[in-house]
Amino acid sequence: MPSLGAILPRRFPAALVAALLTSCAGRCDDGARDPSGRAAPEGAADALVSCVDGERAMEHIRRLIALGPRHAGTEGAERSRALIEETLRGFGLEPERLGFTAITPHPEIGSVQMANIAVDFPGPGDRKVVVGGHFDGKLLDGMEFHGANDGGSSTGLLLEMARCLSEHPPPVPVRLVFFDGEEAVVRWSDSDSLYGSKRMAADLKASGEHRNVAAVVIVDMIGDARLRIFRDTMSTRWVFDALERSARRLGHGDLFAGPRVAIEDDHIPFMRIGIPAAVLIDLSFGPGWDSNSYWHTDRDSIDKIRPESMTAVGRIVLSSLEELAAGKPQAPGPKR
Repeated sequence: MPSLGAILPRRFPAALVAALLTSCAGRCDDGARDPSGRAAPEGAADALVSCVDGERAMEHIRRLIALGPRHAGTEGAERSRALIEETLRGFGLEPERLGFTAITPHPEIGSVQMANIAVDFPGPGDRKVVVGGHFDGKLLDGMEFHGANDGGSSTGLLLEMARCLSEHPPPVPVRLVFFDGEEAVVRWSDSDSLYGSKRMAADLKASGEHRNVAAVVIVDMIGDARLRIFRDTMSTRWVFDALERSARRLGHGDLFAGPRVAIEDDHIPFMRIGIPAAVLIDLSFGPGWDSNSYWHTDRDSIDKIRPESMTAVGRIVLSSLEELAAGKPQAPGPKR
């Protein structure tokens, strides 16, 4: 995610900043929830949805952060790509590396090679759902950024979802994408951010494949022990609503208790080319509901995240696939 300095002026109007301080929604005393204690989802996709195991996602995160810093131009970035590919191949999958050159404003990094990693899962129908998140880390002066939640939780969850999709065929075509270069290298701006998702959106548009994408769902910073999904006002409304309905069906409706804010993330490039998209993200990553103090610091470490949160988010997304693939619900006609 971009720097806090970018978020406050560009994403958090003053009235909404106040909402951050007051929107506990009656859950300020809640600790981490255990989704595994909920009733199992019903329907044909039971096995796929209930397959998601946040403990397995945690293991992937531990392996990822053990590789060291993974921001643009580092050996850790390439080791991260290789780890993702190796893990996917271990599930019997064939990942595709989509390399490109990113031109950054950093005086030493400059032009750098990046690569998105994608893997496809066939299913009934011809319109797919894309689920993605970034794996890169943040370049921070004077500290080593682990990014267990920011970049780590999305990577770990996507790998766990890949395992489940490899064992339980999805009800619709699905593409999982691990985005490179989400983080700004110098300072968040239109030209210094979202490198990987911008490249994929451009490629989809150029090939015409964007017409076959029903929706895009981005997961980012979803490992917080006290998870609270923000209600992003830039997300496509019907996509976000479908995800929230999925959460309610699974008994996780209380997770959608965050404030309404405008968030720029990897969903935006897809929306710009006409693909409906939404982001699931928690920007209150700190010791209390009104704090984001762990974000973009060396305190974004493995002890600050919980498997239960990733279990819940993974199940919510997988449970929503059929509804997302069906597209925007038709407005009811006039009563007769």
